[in-house]
Amino acid sequence: PYMYKAFGTPTNAKIFTFSVWLKRSKIGFAHIFSVNVDSNNLDEIKFNSDNKLIYDNAYGGSWAFELATSRYFRDVSAWYHIVVAYDSTQATAANRIKFYVNGTQETAFATASYPAEDKLPFINESGRTIEVGRFPGAASNIQYDGYMAEVCFIDGQQLAASEFGEFDEDSPTIWKPKDVSGLTFGNNGFYL
Repeated sequence: PYMYKAFGTPTNAKIFTFSVWLKRSKIGFAHIFSVNVDSNNLDEIKFNSDNKLIYDNAYGGSWAFELATSRYFRDVSAWYHIVVAYDSTQATAANRIKFYVNGTQETAFATASYPAEDKLPFINESGRTIEVGRFPGAASNIQYDGYMAEVCFIDGQQLAASEFGEFDEDSPTIWKPKDVSGLTFGNNGFYL
């Protein structure tokens, strides 16, 4: 229950946005979006075993950066809209990775180690294979288990959650998807 894609030349390897609407069927460790170069080099967006949302990058066998929410994601009856917006060209470290959940930017983190300026992640690097719903070669018990919808990868832009969802006058407290057909996806971008 996963999908994968080999990436070509990116629009901008240092800038991307990943957006997904998901509903978990099982809590615990689960990969949402990942690239595994080898045992020492990887990028992964996942829920950790304690159900926090994490984006981390290992380079040369040690962690280059890791951002982990303080918040837990254990409600299997709820849909979550998760946006990870990456732009390592930003001068301010906290602007290089932004997490949004249900339209609100996350600002409380259990771990906040940001990428160095101009750090190239493995996600969106030419020749890499990205995976949606698992970590390559990992045991099936840590694959994502649940629903995914409106999966978007935007190459070359760091976008806010408002590009993918909205509150409207009919339901001002419910975050819901909106039409993304007007977005520019870039060379490696995709919509599922």
